[in-house]
Amino acid sequence: LQKSLSETFGADQYSRARKEVLTYMFSRPMQMALYFCTGVLEDETLFQHYALNVPFYTHFTSPIRRYADIIVHRLLSASLGARSPIMMEKEAIQKQADHCNDRKMASKRVQELSADLFFSIFVRVRP
Repeated sequence: LQKSLSETFGADQYSRARKEVLTYMFSRPMQMALYFCTGVLEDETLFQHYALNVPFYTHFTSPIRRYADIIVHRLLSASLGARSPIMMEKEAIQKQADHCNDRKMASKRVQELSADLFFSIFVRVRP
């Protein structure tokens, strides 16, 4: 499979871009993670990570990357007693999470459309 993919990517100036687009398209069917405030949701099964088979799961990246990750870092630090509690109601936190999810989905959609356009051009010019 890797050999076949490498041949598809080619070795010209656009091979790296083709590799990124096609790799992205292969991973597109995976379910997108959503931000949410646990205090708002009553169904704890929504906190689990299906693939890892763990009942409670959170994920975040470097807080310099996304606002949502800054909030997660602050909430996690407060829950561990490393900082004072955040003075936000759970509904306000959920509102922020909803906004972050909306922006993330819009960004993903633009990325998908861009990949589709690039792939269409690739297929059209590829012998």
